[in-house]
Amino acid sequence: MMRALILVHRWLGVVFCLVFAMWFATGIVMHFVPFPALTEAERIGGSDPVDPSLLRHTPAAAVAASRIADATRVRLLARADGLVYLVSGESNMSAVHASDLSPAGVKSARLALAIAADHARRRGLDARKATFAQLASYDQWTVSNGLDPHRPLYRIALNDGARTELYVSSATGEVVRDTTRSERAWNYAGSVVHWIYPTVLRRNQHAWDRVVWTLSLIALTTAIAGALLGTLRIKVTRGRLVSPYQSWHAWHHWLGLTCMTFVLTWIFSGWLSMDHGLLFSTGTPTTTELVTIAGAPDWGKLSSLETKLLPKQAREIEWFAFGRSIYRRERFGLNSQRLTLAGEASEPQREFLQSNAVSAVSRRLAPDCGPALVVPPADAYPVASVMPDAPVYRSICGDVWFHIDGANGAMLEKLDRSRRAYRWAYGALHTLDFPALIARPLLRTALIVMLCGLGLAFSMTGVVIGWRRLRRA
Repeated sequence: MMRALILVHRWLGVVFCLVFAMWFATGIVMHFVPFPALTEAERIGGSDPVDPSLLRHTPAAAVAASRIADATRVRLLARADGLVYLVSGESNMSAVHASDLSPAGVKSARLALAIAADHARRRGLDARKATFAQLASYDQWTVSNGLDPHRPLYRIALNDGARTELYVSSATGEVVRDTTRSERAWNYAGSVVHWIYPTVLRRNQHAWDRVVWTLSLIALTTAIAGALLGTLRIKVTRGRLVSPYQSWHAWHHWLGLTCMTFVLTWIFSGWLSMDHGLLFSTGTPTTTELVTIAGAPDWGKLSSLETKLLPKQAREIEWFAFGRSIYRRERFGLNSQRLTLAGEASEPQREFLQSNAVSAVSRRLAPDCGPALVVPPADAYPVASVMPDAPVYRSICGDVWFHIDGANGAMLEKLDRSRRAYRWAYGALHTLDFPALIARPLLRTALIVMLCGLGLAFSMTGVVIGWRRLRRA
């Protein structure tokens, strides 16, 4: 057994020592510079107010024109070429012009450039030298699966001081991602390497998933073998712990024992990041549950006077189905919105969905659902609304929890017992987002840097040992 442990750890260590070092080093970078994304503040900040006087057709007409049978959401936004309805359901998404209900997908680089320039100017970015750069389905910064409905994407280079680049959806005409030169540079030293994210691999979701899952499992095997070997080889002499190794091997032994618990839990939780339903549930609601929440809306019954009730200063207007009703959500800014039942001029205006409405809908999911309660900010199972500071409601239905966004009625996640366990096995162990540390961000940052730094030093001793072993081989 000892000989087998030595052989496994020695040769897997030679192969993976640089991989371990890379993961620890890039983990520090990722804590400070996440993968590029368009934040909600940036999205709303780049939106132009909707002028309802330009509307010629109703949301119901837009749904009919889109031919999306299971439509549950309709958004109205202003683009460089006029007002556009974005209709979406579980199966599809479509954009139509609010003026004549014609398809509103972006077919030209000129229009994409105009949309991006308008967005940039409203955010205070310099768009005077903006140029079209590329139309592509994938590049290094747009490999995320969340962008799949928007492909191909128009990449617009602003050529400003920060070398900002914006990505415009060909399907909806929205700006869906932005990057700067600094973000791109740091992410080459962070997320791209850490996640093994080269475009040629990541664009194939299945191949990337299998490669990273396999590498992580082998790395975990290496770490377990090292932990067992390091513990078994320690000796006690005259009341003192003694290592049988010398020089770099001794450093590797002592550092390995020091950070053994962290290395094992970090590599294990990193492997679990690629679980995707293999050992734990996914947290994804079923189609039946989503339909139950929306309630199969009859868009044809939406009042023809609906467009007459719209305000003039909204950055975005959304109609969404929730509990057999259709709500109108008027978004005025990042932290400001108004919510009413669609077509009801006398309906009390609220900012968010009320708990009694969420509770009533939850009971359609399961009769044993308790009353919907707001998830507190410091909850052990954190979840965030699409809108900052908006409430998220938790409905507990037996062993299953449902989280529903109070801002727009969307079901954010489904937590059964397996998924709640996954929250600790992956999230807490890999990112240290324990409630006590989330409440103390400086302490959490210090621990992440210290532990990853210790893991990096430990890995580098393995690099030296591995290099010397290869030179003698």
